[in-house]
Amino acid sequence: MRIVYFDCFSGISGDMALAALVDAGADQAYIERELQKIRIEPFGLSWKRVNKNGISALKMDVVLDPNKQPTRHRHYSDIVKLIRTSGFNERVQAYSLAIFEKIGIAEGKIHGIPVEKVHFHEVGAIDSIVDVIGVALALDSLQAEYICSSPVPLGSGMVRCDHGLYPVPAPATLEMMRGLPIAETDYSMEMTTPTGAGIVAAVVNGFSKGLPPMVVDTIGYGAGTRDLAKQPNVLRVVVGTTDSYIAKSTAMLQPALAHLHSHDHDHDHHHDHDHDHHHDHDHHHDHDHHHDHHHDHNHDHDHHDHNHDHDHEHDDDDESHDHPHKH
Repeated sequence: MRIVYFDCFSGISGDMALAALVDAGADQAYIERELQKIRIEPFGLSWKRVNKNGISALKMDVVLDPNKQPTRHRHYSDIVKLIRTSGFNERVQAYSLAIFEKIGIAEGKIHGIPVEKVHFHEVGAIDSIVDVIGVALALDSLQAEYICSSPVPLGSGMVRCDHGLYPVPAPATLEMMRGLPIAETDYSMEMTTPTGAGIVAAVVNGFSKGLPPMVVDTIGYGAGTRDLAKQPNVLRVVVGTTDSYIAKSTAMLQPALAHLHSHDHDHDHHHDHDHDHHHDHDHHHDHDHHHDHHHDHNHDHDHHDHNHDHDHEHDDDDESHDHPHKH
């Protein structure tokens, strides 16, 4: 059985998850090609290798045309329609819809509105859509059958947003992590974003404090934005195989794919893709997904604005994020 393990010792965000999955062997060409099916404003992906406290990791950012900044908001129902009409296979749709459903329900509960009325600030919505669908495509590429995670550190402290000072973890993040194991952290910062929490809540079968029984095939590291004083700000993804009875017996419980677990992977993968999405990528990572992209990217990531602009600035220490949903 194919197993994917999220080692969230420094938390998890959408961009970190996508980068780590690609670094662990998900087909980058397939992901980039499929992402171009999304009917949203033009975007690119920036990939580059960075060093985080001695660990070489892949950094991914979504790049938008600064001259074509969108202005309107996109509602949860709009995002659902986008996913359903973009031509993705059933498995990718199931992952993507499940993650956004977790986020939408949590945000709706926090704000006291129906999930259909939850809206995302347009810039943040594009980031979120690309991150979430990118992760879905990566899991599809890896043919993940059992997905496991470590307990997840959420962070602490306060963060400044449009409504004033908000506690960390963000209310929606904490809501999505109800019933799931949380790890303690010493950092006064946002370590897990709403997108990261949505990924964990929607796709993870089970949790393990250490690596579960498995034969390790590949390992990937996805970098966050900030540098931490005491540890690498990376998400580690471990991909392998397992004969674990627990994994086999709970694979059907994977929230996003309960109705799809026939293991009939409808992967339209061609690992020799020769494509050119004209992404000005700033991309120099050293693994089997070489796309010499050159992006100058300063776009904020995982930035959900559900009825409020998360222009968060942490008031604590220099470990704080310069972005609410990007660490």
